[in-house]
Amino acid sequence: MTTARPRPGAPDPGSGPSGSDAGSDAGERTLNSFGYAQELKRSLSLADLVIYGLVFMVPIAPFTIFGVVFNGSKGMVALTYLIGLVAMLFTALSYREMSRAFPIAGSVYAYAGRGINDKVGFLAGWAILLDYLLVPTLLYVMSAAALTALLPDVPQWSWIIVFVVVNTVINFLGIESTARLNRLFLFGELVVLALFVGFGLAAVARGENGAHFSFDPLLKPDLLTPGLIFGALSIAVLSFLGFDGISTLSEEVKDGDRGIVGRATVGALCLVAVLFVAQTWVAAMLVPGRAEFAGDDATNSAFYDIAWIAGGTWLKDTVAVAAALATGIANSLVAQAATSRLLYSMARDRKLPAFLAHVHPTRRTPERAILFVAAISLVLGLFFTGQIDLLSSLVNFGALFSFLMLHVAVFVHFKLRNRSTRWHLHILAPALGFVIIGSVLWNADERAKIGGLAWLAVGALVLVFYRVSGRGTDLKLED
Repeated sequence: MTTARPRPGAPDPGSGPSGSDAGSDAGERTLNSFGYAQELKRSLSLADLVIYGLVFMVPIAPFTIFGVVFNGSKGMVALTYLIGLVAMLFTALSYREMSRAFPIAGSVYAYAGRGINDKVGFLAGWAILLDYLLVPTLLYVMSAAALTALLPDVPQWSWIIVFVVVNTVINFLGIESTARLNRLFLFGELVVLALFVGFGLAAVARGENGAHFSFDPLLKPDLLTPGLIFGALSIAVLSFLGFDGISTLSEEVKDGDRGIVGRATVGALCLVAVLFVAQTWVAAMLVPGRAEFAGDDATNSAFYDIAWIAGGTWLKDTVAVAAALATGIANSLVAQAATSRLLYSMARDRKLPAFLAHVHPTRRTPERAILFVAAISLVLGLFFTGQIDLLSSLVNFGALFSFLMLHVAVFVHFKLRNRSTRWHLHILAPALGFVIIGSVLWNADERAKIGGLAWLAVGALVLVFYRVSGRGTDLKLED
């Protein structure tokens, strides 16, 4: 089997900062065992990874889609997010197992490539590229639309440019700068969330809008049907997308423990689910007896109108601005970081143009990949301004298809190749995860399936070209 070699001129693993501890050295030795030199800076802790995952999933994400989830679940919004947590835990467990076996950057590209073979890995990486390349664009477009509603005289394209420039500069400065900003962004989001929950509970206690404490947001037995559960599952699964981005930072953790990425992945998923359930439960109690939000405007502004019931105009405006900034800066910042690491990993293995694998010698960040993502986001953001639905559908296809490959990789690597006897983690969990993700993908938007399959077809042609030109390389498992 051919070893994936470090690029000529890559920094020597021992030439980094002299303050590395034993854990960092262990991480470098592990990376060397896969045929790679340590190039990215190891400085992230478990807390940094959990915060990164929380920011990626956006703790206040329900602010923007509450009306849609409310209508789809007949008011059982909290139940929807609980179902989503259970469903996505199987995928999170698969990420945990593969991140322990292969603690390297590249996420599902690396896991499928080493768990199955390099061709499947390339297609999995190509699929999730559709997600990762479009996620920053989608976030910029969503935030621009939200801020334009507050400041109609400012054109949407100007917001997109500002967001791209700010996030690129922060990511360019290094992963430590991104981690520090993540802490600040998360703190801000949690403060706004606490304000809403606090004023919301007080409004419920006062009986505002006829509100009263109730378990209806969690369960309405007379309305609960298999069809509703499946519909809620489809919505909820997509609400949790982003936790997978933690795995792209595997080569930047300062602890040599292989389990740190897996613990952060599962932990972030569970924490954000608690926040989702809490805020939507309070919000749903403030609109008792309502069956749905009729009309697009009412649906899109549902949470903001509820914030007005809870605290008045100032709380409504605070919630709206927080949602826009959380998406346009905080979420897109970590999305750009994750995308650049995926591009770096694939380019390092000669699956993408080599210039994307360049690492800045001082900041030790994949600077060209960061700039490439910024350029793509800017061009697509200006082109797709106002087309949120189309972008969302394409993003979802890329993520879901790559999750399918992840579950297959767990079964092949652990059960077939290594004869694992841990059937609950290496057979049952990936099987359930595959069925859940497969059902959501099968029932996805037709535009998503058409666009996604076309993207995969292009990826297959690229793979054929690599094979014909002799550029394909096997991926080293480990010494």
